[in-house]
Amino acid sequence: MDKPTMLTYIYSEQAKMLSILDQYPLNIDKALNKIPKDVNKILVLATGSSYNAALSSKYYFEKITNIQMEIQEPYNYSHYEKIDKHIDAVIGISQSGQSTATIEALKKVKQDHPVFSIGVTSLPKTEISEETDTILDILIGREHVGYVTLGFTATVLNMMLLAIRIAAVNHVITSEQELHEIQDLKKLALNIDNVINKTESFIKQHIDSLTKATQFTSIAYGPSVGTCSEMATKFSEVVRVPSQGFELEAFMHGPYLEVNKDHYIFFIETNSQKSIYEKELSLKTYEKKYVSNLYTINFREETSEDEKQLDLINIEDEYKVPFISSTVFQLLAWYISKSKGIDLSKLIFTDFSTAVHNKTVPQKYV
Repeated sequence: MDKPTMLTYIYSEQAKMLSILDQYPLNIDKALNKIPKDVNKILVLATGSSYNAALSSKYYFEKITNIQMEIQEPYNYSHYEKIDKHIDAVIGISQSGQSTATIEALKKVKQDHPVFSIGVTSLPKTEISEETDTILDILIGREHVGYVTLGFTATVLNMMLLAIRIAAVNHVITSEQELHEIQDLKKLALNIDNVINKTESFIKQHIDSLTKATQFTSIAYGPSVGTCSEMATKFSEVVRVPSQGFELEAFMHGPYLEVNKDHYIFFIETNSQKSIYEKELSLKTYEKKYVSNLYTINFREETSEDEKQLDLINIEDEYKVPFISSTVFQLLAWYISKSKGIDLSKLIFTDFSTAVHNKTVPQKYV
C-alpha cells in the first residue's frame, strides 16, 4: 500500500464522519460517564489545530447546551492564568494525546481545582489519558501525516456530538430534537464528497493565480471564525507564505490597511443575521476596489455568476457550517503547495520536537 498523503485523509473524511455518527451515542456516553449534572461552564485547553477545532465548535456547543465554553491556550494558561473557580469541567484536546502544554495545563487544573475532565484524542492510550477522568476517542486512529485534516474534521464533529448528548441527557433538548440534530449532521457528512468535487473543480480553474500568491487572508463571522483560524494554520504549514484568518469586525480595525493589489482574500459567507451578512457584503464590495484576487466560499442559497465565488451547499444552520467548511481550505492548501513544487513527503525541521519539547515524544510522520 502506498504511503498516505494529506489528500488521502481528506478523501476519507466522508466515510469516517459517517462511521463516527453511526457510533453515536455509545462512544460519547463513555466520555460522559460520571460527568456532573449541573455543569454551567466548561474550560477547553487546546493549541494549534485542536484550538481551531474547539473554536469551530464553540458556538454550536454553547447554543445547544446552554453551557459557557471558555477556550484557552494551555501553555499560557499554565504559566499566567488564574484558575476560574466557577469551572465545572475541563476538556483537553490533543489529537496525538501527547501535546506537552495541554497535559501540563490539565495537571494544573487537577491540582488547584479538581473537576471532571475529558481528554479528546485519536490515541486513547497516550499520556493525556493519565490526566483526565475519561477519554473521548475521535475514532480515526493515528493520522500518519503531520498536517492534520481528517483529525481536525473529526474533532469538530465529536465536539458537536458531545454537545448534543450533554443537552439530551440534561433535558435541554428532547429526544426528537436530539435525533433531528444527528440527522442534520449526517446530511452534511453525506455532502463532504460533493464539497470536495466542487472545490477541486474551482481550484483547477484558479490554480495558476493561487500559486502566485505571496499572502493569504480569510475573513468570516460567528462560528466560521474557527475555520479562518484553521485556514491560517494549514496554509502556514504547507503553502508556507504569510497567511492570516480574521473575524469580520477585527479585520476592519487595522488589518485592512495592509491590503494591496497582490493580496489574496477569502470571504466565508453563511446564513447569519441579516445585519451581519450586510456588513460582510459592504466590506467585500469595498475590498474589491483594491484586490483583484478576492474569493468567496458560499454556504448560502443565493449563488453568483462571479467566477471567483465557490457556491457549495446551502446550510441553513450557520452553527453547523464549521463541520465541513475547513475541508475547502484543506484542499486549497494541498493543491497550492503541490503547484508550488513543495514536496510534503520531505519532512522539514525533524528535530523540532526534541529541541523545544512541544510533544512528550517526537512524532513520526510520513
